[in-house]
Amino acid sequence: MFDGCELLTSINLSNFKTNNVTNMSGMFSDCSSLTSINLSNFNTNNVTNMSGMFSDCSSLTSINLSNFNTNNVTNMSGMFYNCPSLTSINLSNFNTNNVIDMSEMFFNCSSLTSINLSNFNTNNVIDMSEMFYSCSSLTSINLSNFNTNNVTNMSAMFENCSSLTSINLSNFNTNNVTNMSGMFYNCPSLTSINLSNFNTNNVTNMKYMFYNCYSLTSINLSNFNCDKIKETNDMEDMFYNCKLLNINNIKYKDFKIRGQLIIDLKL
Repeated sequence: MFDGCELLTSINLSNFKTNNVTNMSGMFSDCSSLTSINLSNFNTNNVTNMSGMFSDCSSLTSINLSNFNTNNVTNMSGMFYNCPSLTSINLSNFNTNNVIDMSEMFFNCSSLTSINLSNFNTNNVIDMSEMFYSCSSLTSINLSNFNTNNVTNMSAMFENCSSLTSINLSNFNTNNVTNMSGMFYNCPSLTSINLSNFNTNNVTNMKYMFYNCYSLTSINLSNFNCDKIKETNDMEDMFYNCKLLNINNIKYKDFKIRGQLIIDLKL
């Protein structure tokens, strides 16, 4: 509706009646000069698609979505894509029970210092790729409540989270994940990560997974099953520049890249 209104700095939608709206995808996409927006009267009861709703709103510093009803939303992909000025966001009222796609949801929200997703229900989510890509001001993320039973794609999920020092993935179920490429790409502040619960039976792509995680000192991959990886050979630069890494309990025969043992790559 307002896609590409690059000079728009504010907008009054207080008289909008949105009771019957089902699709708000890309509604304010590329409103790059928009600093504030009042959506307090929006009725989103029937909305199913919020993908890219605020994508490329690069000047937006805050947004109040406390009245949003997201009960019927199935797509939140790229909802806050490239909102680098957004410093905080309250999503405590979000009902994500029916959401299938959360890919790129917070892509390049580089000024976001904290985010509370404790109420998120991710039971039906299939795609989490690039979900927190370049959230470079986040120091920690607690995702212990995330149910990832149905997720198939986690590629670049935390890529370029350069300030991230800790992350809780203890409840992640990765049984159905096929793509973990670049999952922790360029997380140079991450010193350790517990992946002991990861099931990689169906993963076919792990390339760049820990690329440039140069502060990572230890990682236990003893439960990693790389049978599918051996078919695709997609482990390129998996541990590139992980200079301090001590890999525990690796079975040499399971970790090969183009016939070379990973342990021989002199991490």
